[in-house]
Amino acid sequence: MAEKISINLERCPSESTTDSESCKLKEREGGCAAWLTVGGSILVYYASYGVMNSFGFFQDYYSNDFLRDTPASTIAFIGTMQMALVNLLAAISGPLCDRYGIKYLYLGSGSGTMLTLLMLSAIQPGQFWQVFLIQGFLMGLTIAFGVQPALTVIGQHFSERRALAMGLVSTGAALGGIGFPLLVDQLLPRVGFANALRLAALKVVVCYSVALCISTSKPSARPERKGGYSTLIDFRGFFDLRYAILCVGTWFAVLGLSIPSYYIKTYANAAYEGNTLSKYFLCMMNGCSILGATLAGFLGDRIGRLNLLWPIALVSGCLTLFLWLPSHSMATLVLFVCLYGFSASSVTALTPSVVGQITPDDKLGARIGAFYSVIAVASLVGTPIGGALITDKHHRDGYRWLILFSGTALIVGSAFMLGSRLLHDRDLRKKW
Repeated sequence: MAEKISINLERCPSESTTDSESCKLKEREGGCAAWLTVGGSILVYYASYGVMNSFGFFQDYYSNDFLRDTPASTIAFIGTMQMALVNLLAAISGPLCDRYGIKYLYLGSGSGTMLTLLMLSAIQPGQFWQVFLIQGFLMGLTIAFGVQPALTVIGQHFSERRALAMGLVSTGAALGGIGFPLLVDQLLPRVGFANALRLAALKVVVCYSVALCISTSKPSARPERKGGYSTLIDFRGFFDLRYAILCVGTWFAVLGLSIPSYYIKTYANAAYEGNTLSKYFLCMMNGCSILGATLAGFLGDRIGRLNLLWPIALVSGCLTLFLWLPSHSMATLVLFVCLYGFSASSVTALTPSVVGQITPDDKLGARIGAFYSVIAVASLVGTPIGGALITDKHHRDGYRWLILFSGTALIVGSAFMLGSRLLHDRDLRKKW
C-alpha cells in the first residue's frame, strides 16, 4: 500500500501544490482497501444497528406474548435505552477509533453483542427487568463500540464521496432490520424464541469476523503525543453556531423519527384487526430505507448534504401528519410505510456526513461522538413519550396524539436544520 501511495505521489507535479493535493485526495477517495472497509462497516451495521432496527418486531412480540403484562410505553424503553447508549457513548467510541483504529473495538462489540443475545435467550417470559438490563442496557453498551467506529472509519477513507459512502453503510442497518425480524419470526414456531436468538448470535459473529478481515483504519498519534486522554472527548464543536443549531434540529427530529417503526404494526393491528400485511411493515420500511439512504448519499455529494437534509426531515414530518394520521385504508398505510422508510433513512444517513463537513478530519470521531451524545437524550425519551400518548392501544383513534407528536417533532427539527443551513450561506442554491 505504501508503495502505491509513493507511486501516485511521484506522478503528481512537485511544482503544483493544487495537483499534489488532488492526487492525495484521489488516493484517499478510492482503492480496494477503502471500498472493502465500506463493506466491513455495512456488515457491522447489519449486525449491530440492524439488531436495534429490529426492535419494532420485539416491541410487538413482547407486548402480545413475552411481556404481555407490561405496558407498551414501558417496553419501548428497552429499545430506546439501546439507542440512547449508542448515541451517548459515541463521544467515546468515535475518538477511540480516531486514535487506535477499529480492531479491538470490533472485537469487543461483536463478542459483547453475541453474549447478550445468548443471555437474552435464557430469560423466562414475564421478566421485564432482566430483559431491560440485558437487551436494553448491556446490548446497547456493546453495540455502541461498533456502530460509531464503523462510521468514523469511513471518514478516514473518504471526503468528497463521504455522504455516498456513509449512506451505503447505513443500508446495513436497514438490511439488518429486515434480516433479523424475518429470521426470528420464521424460527419462532419451529425452534422457539430462545433458539432463534442463539442463531441470531451466530449471525452476529460471522458478520463481525468478516468485517475484521476486510476493514482497515488509519489511527492518529497516541494520546501522549496529542495532549492526553482528555482530548478524546471534544465538545468544542458547540462553539460553532452552525454545529450547535444543527444539533438542536437533529435532537427534535430524532425525538419523533423512530416512533412509526415502533408502533406502526400495533396501530395496523388495532385499525385493521386480522390483517395479514402488518407483520411485513418493518421489512417494507427497512427495504425502502436501503434505497433512500443510498440515493440520499449520492445526491448529497452533488447538490449539498445540508441542502438535502432539512427538506427530507420536513417531508418525513409531513408524511406522518398528512398521510398516516388521516389514513383510512390499508393501502394508504402501506404507502406511508414505504415513503416514510425512504425519507426517514435519508435523515439518518445524511446527518453524520453533514457534521463531518464542518469538522477537521483529525477530530471527526470526537466531534460526531459529541454531537450524538446530546442526541442520546432524544433517542431515549422520544418513543416512550409517544407510547405514553396512546390513549387506547386497541383502537385507531387512540394513536392520534402519538402521530401528532412524531410529525410535529420532525417538522420542528427541519426548521432548525434550515437555520443551520442559512448560517452557512443565505443563498440556498449554493452547494452545502
